[in-house]
Amino acid sequence: MPKKKFYITSSIAYTNAFPHIGFALEVIQADVLARYHRILGEKVFFLTGTDENGLKNAQAAKKVGKTPQEFVDDIAAKFKDLTKTLDLSNDDFIRTTDQKRHWPTVQKVWLKLKDNGDVYKKKYKGFYCVGCEAFIKEKDLVDGKCPNHQKKPELIEEENYFFRLSKYQKEIEEIIKKEKIKIFPEARKNEILSFITKRIEDISCSRSKENLQWGVPVPDDDSQIIYIWLEALINYISALNYAENGTNFQKFWPADVHCVGKDIFRFHILLWPALLLSLKLPLPKTILVHGFITFGDQKMSKSLGNVVDPFELVEKYGVDAVRYFLLRELPSTEDGDFTYEKFEDRYNADLAKGLGNLVARVITLASRASVKPSLTEAKLGLVIKKTKKKYKEALNDFKFSEALVPIWELISFCDKYIEREKPWSFGSAQDKEKQKGVIGNLLFALVEIAGLLKPFLPETSEKILKQIKSIKSKPLFPRV
Repeated sequence: MPKKKFYITSSIAYTNAFPHIGFALEVIQADVLARYHRILGEKVFFLTGTDENGLKNAQAAKKVGKTPQEFVDDIAAKFKDLTKTLDLSNDDFIRTTDQKRHWPTVQKVWLKLKDNGDVYKKKYKGFYCVGCEAFIKEKDLVDGKCPNHQKKPELIEEENYFFRLSKYQKEIEEIIKKEKIKIFPEARKNEILSFITKRIEDISCSRSKENLQWGVPVPDDDSQIIYIWLEALINYISALNYAENGTNFQKFWPADVHCVGKDIFRFHILLWPALLLSLKLPLPKTILVHGFITFGDQKMSKSLGNVVDPFELVEKYGVDAVRYFLLRELPSTEDGDFTYEKFEDRYNADLAKGLGNLVARVITLASRASVKPSLTEAKLGLVIKKTKKKYKEALNDFKFSEALVPIWELISFCDKYIEREKPWSFGSAQDKEKQKGVIGNLLFALVEIAGLLKPFLPETSEKILKQIKSIKSKPLFPRV
């Protein structure tokens, strides 16, 4: 039987600023799922990348005296470094300024949409938010400002191309209702259904070159640049070489999971499916929507000086400590709060005192006796079985924190097992055999714990297995 495939994407990070932990959360969630499905024996393709076109990037480049290309090259390199810093297992990294890989697909899509009668030209006047890279209805402004960026949008009048989004409104509504695209969490599904019952208008899908030079040109009109959102979404198929109907496109499309933030969810559940319907391509199966990370219950922003740098966090505490906090402390689909106090409390309680202490105790015991991992304790076997069941159920529902809980319950069970059996106090030869049995059970449990941790804390998982093999203890998480 051929291997089952699993195609997962993060959104592509916008390159007007360096990475922050909000994006780190998203790509780590995607990485856990990619690693988990590889363990299940599936053929996995995990994509991430950078969104580099648009007015916001051009303006940011001008502020620092760089060309747009120089500017996005620097930021994209930083995001690429982040994939290594966070120990991600991504198979590809797509850049939307890549004229060999991304642009041919974008322009092929444009021409197909036009051939299908879904692109037309008209004059338009409206409020444009540079931060959102989108037109905003006047009724959606709050005190005359964009609700997301707290800035007044520009009133722009120009002749643009439009995509017939309204044509697909009813079809997308039925797709969502019938869960042909599954949305996690359920609340996002209800939110979008409430929104879509209102009249959906056609969306501008190009900008005049007079107002925007930095982007993918419209292939049959030199006066226009393709709208950034339409062009950016296409990365999910350009990375698979849709332009030439490449092997990866045939093998991996449709996407099994798109991981996105709640701020860009509507583009992924309205515009993206509409584009795919026009192209007569299969729809993505699932959209996983995460919330925002606040800092001490305040929105992170440069002006407040509370943006958390993931590189600095990893350098100080280690990659797996950062991965653990983001996956365990923060709800997978809701907003969550970060503080250094919360981080260090979770680190010391769960990693240093919990997991790290158990591994050190068991390896120290095993170093005093020649023992291999073996399961003879029926109750331990039952606990491991229940742990795996809860773990699998939680991961299948994208509940990362809930998947980690039973692992730490197993760690707690092992600690209590050690206290009860006291495998250091046996004296007689018969007692020593019993001692070996207890240590063998504990080593077996550690092997299982390492296996369950592999998608979440890959470096730690490997270290635990190496310590079991060498029977040499080295602190996994020194207390902070």
